[in-house]
Amino acid sequence: MAVMEISVVPVGTCNPCVSEYVSYAYKLLKEKGYYFQLTAMGVIVQGDVEELLQLALEIHRRPFEKGALRVMTTIRIDERKDTDLTVEGKLKKLKKAL
Repeated sequence: MAVMEISVVPVGTCNPCVSEYVSYAYKLLKEKGYYFQLTAMGVIVQGDVEELLQLALEIHRRPFEKGALRVMTTIRIDERKDTDLTVEGKLKKLKKAL
């Protein structure tokens, strides 16, 4: 399993507020049934790395469907082969270290 952090910024919209675009991507994640955490700057989602890459493409394209003229997307993926990797597991280890 892998953990992906994705941030999508629509550019070329009539409004500096992007919550309409964020909520549209959020609905996609809910529809697809992914485990995810919404943050102030993006979303963290876990799953199979191939599925996450496909999901990233879908999320990237969502703002275009709402009229954005340009979209800038940042993706970070954490994948391990030696142990099961989950968002909750990563947080649990961090809290233990604190």
